Amino acid sequence: MSGSKQSAAQHPLERIDLGEVPYIEAVGAMREWVQDRRAGKICDRLVFLTHPPVITYGSRTPKQELPRADSPIPLVEVDRGGQATYHGPGQLMGYLVMRLKKNGGPGDIVRWTEQGLIRALDSLGFESVRHDTPAGAQSLVGVWTPRHEKLASIGMRIRDRVTSHGFALNISPDLDEFTKFTACGLPGVTMTSLAEIAAEQGRSAPREHIVRDAIATAFGATSHSEVANG
Repeated sequence: MSGSKQSAAQHPLERIDLGEVPYIEAVGAMREWVQDRRAGKICDRLVFLTHPPVITYGSRTPKQELPRADSPIPLVEVDRGGQATYHGPGQLMGYLVMRLKKNGGPGDIVRWTEQGLIRALDSLGFESVRHDTPAGAQSLVGVWTPRHEKLASIGMRIRDRVTSHGFALNISPDLDEFTKFTACGLPGVTMTSLAEIAAEQGRSAPREHIVRDAIATAFGATSHSEVANG
């Protein structure tokens, strides 16, 4: 998969804008979207939304990487790839429900997502990079600053060539929450945000709707409407 704007999917990507949605409710809606996509009832979708504070983790996440049992933030096990991560206010979620091309695989859709986010951030004046992960090394999936701070996490599931879950981009979340567990399975990883970088540059972080528009443009997603599901 090249760095072009060509979609990893077979069809046009439809943009859906939601507000704050509780994580469990969003996952339930996403399962319906996936079923509808498999049945051909809907187009490929890029769904923007945010979540109240929650920490999600995959079934293979070691217990020692999770927060303490008395954590005030809910922990939810999920069926996506990736390790534990935090979602909350100030973080933009992008769920991708797409039917992949027949020759596309997990690595292709992840790279396509990384490259799309990098294009979007570049259009907003933020330099970012992706990293290849050597075999046997800890996963460096996601989007990073040139000084190796993590800006966006990616965790996806593919079943019957239809994707679910997607990416989480830090605009202005409480970064301290990432220090209370092993974020992304990477001990010592430094998470950052557009707000942190912008402050260092003496400017304000872009508003969320501006970031949404930039990502939609980079991914080639067309605007549709605000829906809850279906």
